[in-house]
Amino acid sequence: MKVLVTGAKGQLGTDLMNELAKRGIEGIGVDVQEMDITDAEACRRVIKNSGADAVIHCAAYTAVDAAEDNADLCRRINGEGTRNVAQACKEADVKLMYISTDYVFDGQGTRPWEPDDERHPLNVYGQTKYEGELAVEELSDKYFIVRIAWVFGVAGKNFIKTMLRLGKERGAVSVVDDQIGSPTYTYDLARLLVDMIQTDKYGRYHATNEGLCSWYEFAKEIFRQAGMDVPVTPVSSDQFPAKAARPSNSRLSKEKLSENGFERLPAWQDALGRFLKEIEY
Repeated sequence: MKVLVTGAKGQLGTDLMNELAKRGIEGIGVDVQEMDITDAEACRRVIKNSGADAVIHCAAYTAVDAAEDNADLCRRINGEGTRNVAQACKEADVKLMYISTDYVFDGQGTRPWEPDDERHPLNVYGQTKYEGELAVEELSDKYFIVRIAWVFGVAGKNFIKTMLRLGKERGAVSVVDDQIGSPTYTYDLARLLVDMIQTDKYGRYHATNEGLCSWYEFAKEIFRQAGMDVPVTPVSSDQFPAKAARPSNSRLSKEKLSENGFERLPAWQDALGRFLKEIEY
């Protein structure tokens, strides 16, 4: 099997390339230099010439707050770019896995979101990822849409690295306690995605590490496991204004993974411990 990975230099793309190599599956990693997803012809050419059996599409515009001021660029990458990839996959008759987000939902309530729930995004980033989902569903017969949340990996910036840095610089932090979800370690996620892409169990899925927490609880556990004595103050989202609205409910139901015989990810606390061993802080 041969798998092409877009956004191969990002947090998830890096771990996907490593996981494919570990399993002896040929991975073809492309980033914007090798295949600009906003260029339909480039997508067509690269995907066709790669001889790939499947594409895992990780490339995205992910700066959530900046997206509010750069809606056109965000849409060009997440919406139209994904449409270009989906069209190229359709023409080459290859499987497509699109990495999406909990931000396609409105973030209200307390019930975990099911993969087939109605989608009502609450910010520009979420809206453009939703448009990407619609393009995949419209154009591809062989697709997986996998929604993830609260992502962290060794390559790139993330909440854990930010907390460790702020803890050192300031000696104390304030973190919102009214947004609930599940962290997702890209190392664990990559293993699941490679399992999935080798099947034809298509459809929409949710994939995060097991267990729920608030960002405040996540921060406290980061410092506990890192052995750092950093006081964490819980604050409400109102006290922490951000340009883009954030979901208060990022709980995602992962029953569909179990129903289709896929192994769910370990507890987020376990993932955090393994991640801390991989980085310097």
